[in-house]
Amino acid sequence: MLNRIRNWRKERPVGPLDYARKWPMQLILLATFVFLYAPIIILIAFSFNDSRRNIVWRGFTTKYYEKAIGNDSLIEAFVNSLTIAFVATIFSIILGAMVAILLWRFRFPGKPGYEGVMALPIVIPEICMGVAMLAFFARIGWPTDLPWPFNLGNIIIAHISFAFPFAAVVIRARLAGFNRELEEAARDLGATDWEVYRDVLIPYMKPGLIAGGLLAFTLSLDDFVITFFTSGPDTVTFPVKVYSMVRFSVTPEVNAASTVLIVITLFLTAIALWMQNRSNAKND
Repeated sequence: MLNRIRNWRKERPVGPLDYARKWPMQLILLATFVFLYAPIIILIAFSFNDSRRNIVWRGFTTKYYEKAIGNDSLIEAFVNSLTIAFVATIFSIILGAMVAILLWRFRFPGKPGYEGVMALPIVIPEICMGVAMLAFFARIGWPTDLPWPFNLGNIIIAHISFAFPFAAVVIRARLAGFNRELEEAARDLGATDWEVYRDVLIPYMKPGLIAGGLLAFTLSLDDFVITFFTSGPDTVTFPVKVYSMVRFSVTPEVNAASTVLIVITLFLTAIALWMQNRSNAKND
């Protein structure tokens, strides 16, 4: 029946009534894209505005990119954010994969409760997570005068704690379609548990690992609330630095710094999607 419906739709001629039915949906889709991406396009455009007020277009210039690159405190904050995001992503992928395999494969007492606790950082408000991390580090007496990059340790721990559940959810969704007969066949051929993980399970998990890592990296890179509560007096990340600059005025320098972050995020997203599609093609 389904094939007959598909064939009928292919053979049926398209008339004016079909276009009349489609245009409201197309208009809604266009309005949604404008609502989502118009602010980003305006931000990028005004990063080249030759005006400090950043309200009226005065001409094209790239001097604010030069100022942003020459701003040592902004570059330091950007390096801090990239370092935190990179380390947090690595640990989030490892912990997320371990938790995903645990919840996918094994049955144990209290499993529903463990799943709820694991998903807690996803559902609770971020402000509550930040306050909780602040209280935790204050309680254990975390030192604030450590040299770089050890002074980023508390922020990295906080980012891992809220990022790895996202990675675990993505990786577990990937494992839901795994054929366990492949694992059994590998063991029948003499593979050890480590060889099964290395040669069968991990290659199958690769798209989920890439997607989960990309999600963890993005969440860590642009996080403000939790970082604001856990950063020390001498530790500034890029979102916190941009916030301190915006408190006075939204200048083209702020727009330039934000544009650079957007470009880096899009570049990393494109690489991750390319790797994910390549991995899917190999698995197929």
